[in-house]
Amino acid sequence: MTSKKIAVSAPMDKLSRYIAAAGQRRLPAAVAEKTKHHLLDTLAAMISGSRLKPGKMATKYIRSQGGTKEATVIGTKFVTTIVNAALANGMMGHADETDDSHFEGKFHPGCGIVPGALAVAEKTAGSGEALLRAVALGYDVGARINRSLGITKTYQGGHSTHTLGAAFGAAAAAGSLFKFDPRQVRYMLSYTGQQASGLYCWARDEEHIEKAFDFAGQGARNGVSAASFVAAGFTGVDDVFSGHNNFYSAIGENPKPAELGKDLGKRYEIMQATIKKWCVGSPIQAVLDAGIALIEEHGVSDKDVEQIVIEMPDDRAHIVDNRNMPDICVQHMLAIMLIDGGVNFASAHDYPRMKNSRVMALRKKMTVVPRAKLTKALPPRQIVLEIATKDGRTLRHHTRAVRGTPANPMPRAEVEEKALDLTAPILGVKRARTLIDTIWDIERLKSARRLRPLLQA
Repeated sequence: MTSKKIAVSAPMDKLSRYIAAAGQRRLPAAVAEKTKHHLLDTLAAMISGSRLKPGKMATKYIRSQGGTKEATVIGTKFVTTIVNAALANGMMGHADETDDSHFEGKFHPGCGIVPGALAVAEKTAGSGEALLRAVALGYDVGARINRSLGITKTYQGGHSTHTLGAAFGAAAAAGSLFKFDPRQVRYMLSYTGQQASGLYCWARDEEHIEKAFDFAGQGARNGVSAASFVAAGFTGVDDVFSGHNNFYSAIGENPKPAELGKDLGKRYEIMQATIKKWCVGSPIQAVLDAGIALIEEHGVSDKDVEQIVIEMPDDRAHIVDNRNMPDICVQHMLAIMLIDGGVNFASAHDYPRMKNSRVMALRKKMTVVPRAKLTKALPPRQIVLEIATKDGRTLRHHTRAVRGTPANPMPRAEVEEKALDLTAPILGVKRARTLIDTIWDIERLKSARRLRPLLQA
Protein backbone atom coordinates (compact mmCIF):
# COMPACT_ATOMS: atom_id res chain seq x y z
CA MET A 1 0.00 0.00 0.00
CA THR A 2 1.29 3.48 -0.82
CA SER A 3 0.20 6.76 0.65
CA LYS A 4 -0.44 10.00 -1.18
CA LYS A 5 2.75 11.86 -1.99
CA ILE A 6 3.12 15.04 0.05
CA ALA A 7 5.13 18.17 -0.59
CA VAL A 8 8.50 18.45 1.09
CA SER A 9 8.20 20.68 4.17
CA ALA A 10 10.08 23.97 4.35
CA PRO A 11 12.40 22.80 7.20
CA MET A 12 13.34 19.63 5.31
CA ASP A 13 13.86 21.51 2.06
CA LYS A 14 16.16 24.04 3.71
CA LEU A 15 18.12 21.43 5.63
CA SER A 16 18.56 19.02 2.72
CA ARG A 17 19.78 21.79 0.43
CA TYR A 18 22.20 23.00 3.07
CA ILE A 19 23.66 19.52 3.58
CA ALA A 20 23.96 18.93 -0.16
CA ALA A 21 25.90 22.17 -0.66
CA ALA A 22 28.12 21.92 2.42
CA GLY A 23 31.02 20.29 0.60
CA GLN A 24 31.37 23.34 -1.64
CA ARG A 25 30.86 25.91 1.12
CA ARG A 26 33.98 27.54 2.57
CA LEU A 27 33.97 27.71 6.35
CA PRO A 28 34.63 31.06 8.05
CA ALA A 29 38.21 31.17 9.36
CA ALA A 30 37.19 31.01 13.03
CA VAL A 31 34.89 28.06 12.35
CA ALA A 32 37.56 26.18 10.42
CA GLU A 33 40.02 26.70 13.26
CA LYS A 34 37.54 25.51 15.90
CA THR A 35 36.68 22.48 13.76
CA LYS A 36 40.36 21.53 13.67
CA HIS A 37 40.42 21.69 17.46
CA HIS A 38 37.49 19.29 17.73
CA LEU A 39 38.78 16.99 14.99
CA LEU A 40 42.15 16.67 16.71
CA ASP A 41 40.59 16.30 20.15
CA THR A 42 38.29 13.52 18.95
CA LEU A 43 41.01 11.65 17.07
CA ALA A 44 43.11 11.78 20.24
CA ALA A 45 40.17 10.43 22.26
CA MET A 46 39.76 7.58 19.79
CA ILE A 47 43.46 6.70 19.85
CA SER A 48 43.56 6.62 23.65
CA GLY A 49 40.20 4.84 23.75
CA SER A 50 41.52 2.08 21.52
CA ARG A 51 43.42 0.80 24.56
CA LEU A 52 40.51 1.00 27.00
CA LYS A 53 37.99 -1.78 27.55
CA PRO A 54 35.15 -0.41 25.34
CA GLY A 55 37.63 0.16 22.50
CA LYS A 56 39.16 -3.28 22.89
CA MET A 57 35.74 -4.94 22.95
CA ALA A 58 34.64 -3.04 19.84
CA THR A 59 37.83 -3.98 17.99
CA LYS A 60 37.48 -7.64 18.95
CA TYR A 61 33.89 -7.69 17.70
CA ILE A 62 34.61 -5.89 14.43
CA ARG A 63 37.59 -8.15 13.67
CA SER A 64 35.20 -11.09 13.87
CA GLN A 65 33.00 -9.47 11.21
CA GLY A 66 35.67 -9.11 8.53
CA GLY A 67 34.40 -6.93 5.71
CA THR A 68 35.49 -5.08 2.60
CA LYS A 69 38.61 -2.98 3.20
CA GLU A 70 37.32 0.59 3.18
CA ALA A 71 38.28 2.29 6.44
CA THR A 72 40.73 1.92 9.32
CA VAL A 73 39.92 0.67 12.78
CA ILE A 74 41.96 3.17 14.79
CA GLY A 75 44.81 1.87 16.90
CA THR A 76 45.12 -1.24 14.70
CA LYS A 77 46.20 -2.09 11.18
CA PHE A 78 42.80 -3.66 10.50
CA VAL A 79 40.76 -2.18 7.64
CA THR A 80 37.07 -3.01 7.27
CA THR A 81 33.79 -1.61 5.96
CA ILE A 82 32.88 1.99 6.69
CA VAL A 83 29.93 0.85 8.82
CA ASN A 84 32.11 -1.44 10.94
CA ALA A 85 34.87 1.15 11.28
CA ALA A 86 32.38 3.85 12.31
CA LEU A 87 31.01 1.60 15.07
CA ALA A 88 34.42 0.60 16.45
CA ASN A 89 35.99 4.04 16.22
CA GLY A 90 32.91 5.64 17.74
CA MET A 91 33.10 3.40 20.80
CA MET A 92 36.77 4.30 21.12
CA GLY A 93 35.86 7.99 20.99
CA HIS A 94 33.66 7.63 24.06
CA ALA A 95 35.54 4.79 25.73
CA ASP A 96 35.78 7.11 28.72
CA GLU A 97 35.17 10.82 29.48
CA THR A 98 37.75 12.40 27.19
CA ASP A 99 35.64 13.61 24.25
CA ASP A 100 33.83 16.88 23.59
CA SER A 101 30.24 17.87 24.36
CA HIS A 102 27.50 20.28 23.31
CA PHE A 103 25.51 21.60 26.26
CA GLU A 104 22.49 22.96 24.39
CA GLY A 105 22.46 20.05 21.95
CA LYS A 106 22.42 17.53 24.81
CA PHE A 107 24.98 15.21 23.23
CA HIS A 108 28.66 14.49 22.68
CA PRO A 109 29.07 15.35 19.00
CA GLY A 110 32.65 14.45 18.13
CA CYS A 111 32.65 10.81 19.21
CA GLY A 112 29.83 9.97 16.79
CA ILE A 113 30.33 12.48 13.98
CA VAL A 114 34.10 12.29 13.48
CA PRO A 115 34.23 8.46 13.17
CA GLY A 116 31.41 8.59 10.61
CA ALA A 117 33.03 11.36 8.61
CA LEU A 118 36.49 9.78 8.76
CA ALA A 119 35.25 6.40 7.55
CA VAL A 120 33.46 7.82 4.51
CA ALA A 121 36.34 10.22 3.77
CA GLU A 122 38.64 7.18 3.62
CA LYS A 123 36.29 5.28 1.33
CA THR A 124 35.81 8.21 -1.04
CA ALA A 125 39.41 9.47 -0.77
CA GLY A 126 37.92 12.79 0.30
CA SER A 127 40.29 15.70 0.81
CA GLY A 128 41.20 17.15 4.19
CA GLU A 129 39.13 20.21 3.33
CA ALA A 130 36.11 18.03 2.54
CA LEU A 131 36.57 16.15 5.83
CA LEU A 132 36.78 19.41 7.78
CA ARG A 133 33.61 20.78 6.19
CA ALA A 134 31.77 17.50 6.76
CA VAL A 135 32.65 17.48 10.46
CA ALA A 136 31.45 21.06 10.96
CA LEU A 137 28.24 20.15 9.12
CA GLY A 138 27.70 17.15 11.39
CA TYR A 139 27.75 19.39 14.46
CA ASP A 140 25.28 21.77 12.79
CA VAL A 141 22.80 19.01 12.02
CA GLY A 142 23.15 16.89 15.18
CA ALA A 143 22.61 19.82 17.53
CA ARG A 144 19.65 21.14 15.53
CA ILE A 145 17.98 17.73 15.46
CA ASN A 146 18.14 17.46 19.24
CA ARG A 147 16.99 21.04 19.75
CA SER A 148 14.07 20.51 17.38
CA LEU A 149 12.75 17.62 19.51
CA GLY A 150 11.86 20.02 22.32
CA ILE A 151 13.07 17.58 24.97
CA THR A 152 13.32 19.12 28.43
CA LYS A 153 13.50 16.05 30.68
CA THR A 154 16.95 14.80 29.75
CA TYR A 155 17.95 11.58 31.57
CA GLN A 156 14.30 10.92 32.49
CA GLY A 157 13.16 8.28 30.03
CA GLY A 158 12.46 8.62 26.34
CA HIS A 159 15.07 8.30 23.65
CA SER A 160 18.68 9.26 24.36
CA THR A 161 19.56 12.56 22.69
CA HIS A 162 23.18 11.43 22.73
CA THR A 163 22.38 8.73 20.19
CA LEU A 164 19.98 10.78 18.09
CA GLY A 165 22.25 13.79 17.61
CA ALA A 166 25.23 11.56 16.82
CA ALA A 167 23.28 9.55 14.23
CA PHE A 168 21.93 12.51 12.30
CA GLY A 169 25.24 14.36 12.59
CA ALA A 170 27.20 11.38 11.29
CA ALA A 171 24.68 10.90 8.47
CA ALA A 172 24.96 14.53 7.38
CA ALA A 173 28.76 14.35 7.38
CA ALA A 174 28.68 11.11 5.39
CA GLY A 175 26.15 12.47 2.91
CA SER A 176 28.33 15.50 2.27
CA LEU A 177 31.36 13.32 1.57
CA PHE A 178 29.29 11.12 -0.75
CA LYS A 179 28.28 14.35 -2.55
CA PHE A 180 24.55 13.62 -2.34
CA ASP A 181 22.04 15.93 -4.01
CA PRO A 182 19.11 17.27 -1.92
CA ARG A 183 16.80 14.36 -2.77
CA GLN A 184 19.42 11.79 -1.82
CA VAL A 185 19.96 13.72 1.42
CA ARG A 186 16.25 13.49 2.19
CA TYR A 187 16.27 9.72 1.63
CA MET A 188 19.32 9.44 3.85
CA LEU A 189 17.66 11.42 6.65
CA SER A 190 14.64 9.14 6.43
CA TYR A 191 16.78 6.03 6.85
CA THR A 192 18.51 7.74 9.77
CA GLY A 193 15.12 8.40 11.33
CA GLN A 194 14.20 4.75 10.88
CA GLN A 195 17.21 3.85 12.99
CA ALA A 196 16.62 6.50 15.67
CA SER A 197 17.22 4.74 18.95
CA GLY A 198 19.10 4.83 22.23
CA LEU A 199 17.77 4.59 25.80
CA TYR A 200 18.88 6.39 28.93
CA CYS A 201 19.51 3.10 30.70
CA TRP A 202 23.14 3.68 29.66
CA ALA A 203 23.42 5.54 32.97
CA ARG A 204 23.35 2.17 34.75
CA ASP A 205 26.34 0.84 32.82
CA GLU A 206 29.20 0.31 35.27
CA GLU A 207 31.89 -0.46 32.66
CA HIS A 208 31.24 2.32 30.13
CA ILE A 209 30.77 -0.20 27.32
CA GLU A 210 27.06 0.23 26.60
CA LYS A 211 27.48 3.96 27.24
CA ALA A 212 30.20 4.09 24.57
CA PHE A 213 27.83 2.31 22.19
CA ASP A 214 24.92 4.63 22.98
CA PHE A 215 26.83 7.93 22.88
CA ALA A 216 28.98 7.17 19.86
CA GLY A 217 29.21 3.74 18.27
CA GLN A 218 25.53 3.32 17.53
CA GLY A 219 25.06 6.84 16.17
CA ALA A 220 28.17 6.65 13.98
CA ARG A 221 27.14 3.24 12.66
CA ASN A 222 23.52 4.21 12.00
CA GLY A 223 24.36 7.48 10.29
CA VAL A 224 26.94 5.84 8.02
CA SER A 225 24.55 2.95 7.32
CA ALA A 226 21.84 5.39 6.22
CA ALA A 227 24.26 7.15 3.88
CA SER A 228 25.54 3.80 2.58
CA PHE A 229 22.02 2.69 1.68
CA VAL A 230 21.48 5.77 -0.45
CA ALA A 231 24.96 5.55 -1.99
CA ALA A 232 23.97 2.02 -3.06
CA GLY A 233 20.86 3.37 -4.79
CA PHE A 234 18.18 3.04 -2.12
CA THR A 235 15.23 5.39 -2.42
CA GLY A 236 12.85 6.17 0.41
CA VAL A 237 10.50 8.61 2.08
CA ASP A 238 11.03 12.16 0.85
CA ASP A 239 10.39 13.87 4.18
CA VAL A 240 10.70 12.00 7.47
CA PHE A 241 10.08 15.21 9.41
CA SER A 242 6.51 15.92 8.24
CA GLY A 243 3.30 14.16 7.22
CA HIS A 244 1.50 11.27 8.87
CA ASN A 245 3.55 9.20 11.35
CA ASN A 246 6.74 11.25 11.09
CA PHE A 247 9.92 11.42 13.13
CA TYR A 248 8.54 13.98 15.56
CA SER A 249 5.26 12.21 16.22
CA ALA A 250 7.29 9.13 17.20
CA ILE A 251 10.06 10.74 19.24
CA GLY A 252 9.52 14.45 19.89
CA GLU A 253 8.37 15.85 23.23
CA ASN A 254 7.49 19.39 22.15
CA PRO A 255 8.60 19.38 18.50
CA LYS A 256 9.98 22.50 16.87
CA PRO A 257 10.78 21.48 13.27
CA ALA A 258 11.67 25.06 12.35
CA GLU A 259 14.84 24.63 14.44
CA LEU A 260 16.23 22.37 11.70
CA GLY A 261 16.89 25.27 9.37
CA LYS A 262 17.26 28.10 11.86
CA ASP A 263 20.37 30.23 11.27
CA LEU A 264 22.04 27.66 9.01
CA GLY A 265 25.20 29.21 7.64
CA LYS A 266 25.12 31.87 10.36
CA ARG A 267 25.19 29.94 13.61
CA TYR A 268 27.81 27.19 13.47
CA GLU A 269 27.14 24.72 16.26
CA ILE A 270 30.76 23.73 16.60
CA MET A 271 31.37 27.21 18.02
CA GLN A 272 29.01 26.28 20.88
CA ALA A 273 30.73 22.95 21.59
CA THR A 274 33.05 22.29 24.52
CA ILE A 275 36.45 20.62 24.60
CA LYS A 276 37.39 19.14 27.96
CA LYS A 277 40.64 20.38 29.43
CA TRP A 278 40.61 17.47 31.87
CA CYS A 279 40.04 13.84 30.84
CA VAL A 280 37.18 13.37 33.30
CA GLY A 281 33.38 13.62 33.36
CA SER A 282 31.86 16.96 32.39
CA PRO A 283 30.50 17.87 35.87
CA ILE A 284 34.04 17.53 37.30
CA GLN A 285 35.68 19.96 34.87
CA ALA A 286 34.81 23.08 36.87
CA VAL A 287 35.97 21.46 40.12
CA LEU A 288 39.40 20.74 38.68
CA ASP A 289 39.54 24.25 37.23
CA ALA A 290 38.98 25.54 40.76
CA GLY A 291 41.45 23.07 42.25
CA ILE A 292 44.31 24.06 39.96
CA ALA A 293 43.53 27.76 40.53
CA LEU A 294 43.87 27.34 44.30
CA ILE A 295 47.03 25.25 43.90
CA GLU A 296 48.64 27.90 41.69
CA GLU A 297 47.53 30.81 43.89
CA HIS A 298 48.11 29.36 47.36
CA GLY A 299 50.33 26.31 46.87
CA VAL A 300 47.78 24.18 48.69
CA SER A 301 48.15 20.39 48.80
CA ASP A 302 46.43 17.50 50.52
CA LYS A 303 48.72 17.96 53.55
CA ASP A 304 47.13 21.36 54.22
CA VAL A 305 43.49 20.23 54.10
CA GLU A 306 41.17 20.15 57.10
CA GLN A 307 37.85 20.05 55.24
CA ILE A 308 36.59 20.55 51.66
CA VAL A 309 33.13 21.60 50.49
CA ILE A 310 32.21 21.25 46.80
CA GLU A 311 29.04 23.10 45.81
CA MET A 312 27.69 21.78 42.50
CA PRO A 313 24.55 22.10 40.32
CA ASP A 314 21.84 19.95 41.89
CA ASP A 315 21.02 18.28 38.56
CA ARG A 316 24.62 17.13 38.08
CA ALA A 317 26.11 16.38 41.48
CA HIS A 318 24.68 12.87 41.69
CA ILE A 319 26.37 11.90 38.41
CA VAL A 320 29.86 12.23 39.91
CA ASP A 321 29.30 11.91 43.67
CA ASN A 322 31.37 9.00 45.06
CA ARG A 323 31.28 6.93 41.87
CA ASN A 324 33.37 3.78 41.51
CA MET A 325 35.14 4.86 38.30
CA PRO A 326 38.05 7.27 38.85
CA ASP A 327 37.36 9.68 35.99
CA ILE A 328 33.72 10.20 36.97
CA CYS A 329 34.23 10.46 40.74
CA VAL A 330 34.60 14.10 41.78
CA GLN A 331 36.07 13.34 45.22
CA HIS A 332 38.69 11.02 43.77
CA MET A 333 39.75 13.38 41.00
CA LEU A 334 40.06 16.38 43.32
CA ALA A 335 42.11 14.23 45.72
CA ILE A 336 44.44 13.22 42.89
CA MET A 337 44.87 16.86 41.88
CA LEU A 338 45.71 18.01 45.41
CA ILE A 339 48.17 15.14 45.94
CA ASP A 340 49.87 15.31 42.52
CA GLY A 341 49.52 19.03 41.82
CA GLY A 342 47.61 18.30 38.60
CA VAL A 343 45.77 15.65 36.59
CA ASN A 344 46.61 13.89 33.33
CA PHE A 345 45.06 11.02 31.36
CA ALA A 346 47.06 8.34 33.18
CA SER A 347 46.23 9.58 36.68
CA ALA A 348 42.54 9.97 35.77
CA HIS A 349 42.37 6.29 34.79
CA ASP A 350 44.43 4.75 37.59
CA TYR A 351 41.92 2.38 39.23
CA PRO A 352 44.30 1.04 41.93
CA ARG A 353 44.71 4.54 43.37
CA MET A 354 41.03 4.55 44.30
CA LYS A 355 42.09 2.26 47.16
CA ASN A 356 45.21 4.23 48.07
CA SER A 357 45.15 5.15 51.77
CA ARG A 358 46.29 8.73 51.17
CA VAL A 359 43.59 9.28 48.55
CA MET A 360 40.89 7.65 50.68
CA ALA A 361 41.83 9.73 53.72
CA LEU A 362 41.50 12.96 51.74
CA ARG A 363 38.18 11.90 50.23
CA LYS A 364 36.72 11.49 53.71
CA LYS A 365 37.28 15.20 54.28
CA MET A 366 35.10 16.17 51.29
CA THR A 367 31.42 17.05 51.19
CA VAL A 368 29.43 17.53 47.97
CA VAL A 369 26.57 20.01 48.33
CA PRO A 370 23.97 20.21 45.50
CA ARG A 371 22.82 23.81 44.86
CA ALA A 372 19.75 24.72 42.79
CA LYS A 373 21.12 28.22 42.20
CA LEU A 374 24.16 26.76 40.45
CA THR A 375 21.89 24.70 38.18
CA LYS A 376 20.24 27.94 37.03
CA ALA A 377 23.47 29.94 36.79
CA LEU A 378 24.86 31.00 33.39
CA PRO A 379 27.30 30.12 31.94
CA PRO A 380 26.29 26.56 32.90
CA ARG A 381 28.12 24.03 35.10
CA GLN A 382 29.44 26.53 37.64
CA ILE A 383 30.78 25.28 40.98
CA VAL A 384 32.16 26.70 44.23
CA LEU A 385 35.12 25.00 45.89
CA GLU A 386 36.00 25.86 49.49
CA ILE A 387 39.00 24.43 51.32
CA ALA A 388 39.46 24.89 55.05
CA THR A 389 43.16 24.50 55.89
CA LYS A 390 44.77 23.16 59.05
CA ASP A 391 46.30 26.58 59.76
CA GLY A 392 42.88 28.27 59.83
CA ARG A 393 42.61 29.70 56.31
CA THR A 394 39.53 29.42 54.09
CA LEU A 395 40.43 29.17 50.39
CA ARG A 396 37.54 29.68 47.99
CA HIS A 397 37.18 29.63 44.21
CA HIS A 398 34.01 30.07 42.15
CA THR A 399 34.41 28.63 38.66
CA ARG A 400 32.02 30.56 36.45
CA ALA A 401 33.22 29.88 32.91
CA VAL A 402 34.61 26.35 32.66
CA ARG A 403 37.83 26.03 30.66
CA GLY A 404 37.15 24.69 27.17
CA THR A 405 33.57 25.99 27.02
CA PRO A 406 32.44 28.67 24.55
CA ALA A 407 32.75 31.25 27.33
CA ASN A 408 36.36 30.24 28.09
CA PRO A 409 37.80 28.36 25.08
CA MET A 410 41.09 26.50 25.04
CA PRO A 411 43.77 27.88 22.69
CA ARG A 412 45.64 25.69 20.22
CA ALA A 413 48.47 25.11 22.65
CA GLU A 414 46.20 23.56 25.29
CA VAL A 415 44.33 21.40 22.77
CA GLU A 416 47.68 20.24 21.45
CA GLU A 417 49.04 19.49 24.92
CA LYS A 418 46.01 17.33 25.71
CA ALA A 419 46.23 15.53 22.35
CA LEU A 420 49.89 14.73 22.89
CA ASP A 421 49.16 13.37 26.38
CA LEU A 422 46.52 11.06 24.91
CA THR A 423 48.32 9.88 21.77
CA ALA A 424 52.07 9.76 22.49
CA PRO A 425 51.89 6.66 24.73
CA ILE A 426 50.36 4.73 21.82
CA LEU A 427 51.79 6.30 18.67
CA GLY A 428 55.10 7.51 20.06
CA VAL A 429 55.98 11.19 20.39
CA LYS A 430 57.23 11.63 16.81
CA ARG A 431 54.16 10.16 15.10
CA ALA A 432 51.81 11.90 17.54
CA ARG A 433 53.51 15.18 16.72
CA THR A 434 53.13 14.49 12.99
CA LEU A 435 49.42 13.76 13.42
CA ILE A 436 48.91 17.02 15.29
CA ASP A 437 50.76 19.03 12.65
CA THR A 438 48.77 17.31 9.89
CA ILE A 439 45.43 18.29 11.46
CA TRP A 440 46.52 21.89 11.91
CA ASP A 441 47.31 21.99 8.21
CA ILE A 442 44.55 19.63 7.04
CA GLU A 443 43.48 21.82 4.13
CA ARG A 444 46.61 20.60 2.31
CA LEU A 445 45.74 16.94 2.74
CA LYS A 446 44.77 15.57 -0.67
CA SER A 447 43.17 12.36 0.63
CA ALA A 448 41.97 11.26 4.05
CA ARG A 449 43.59 7.90 3.34
CA ARG A 450 46.91 9.56 4.07
CA LEU A 451 45.84 9.73 7.72
CA ARG A 452 45.86 5.93 7.99
CA PRO A 453 49.57 5.46 8.85
CA LEU A 454 49.19 8.11 11.57
CA LEU A 455 46.18 6.42 13.16
CA GLN A 456 47.33 2.80 13.01
CA ALA A 457 49.32 1.08 15.74
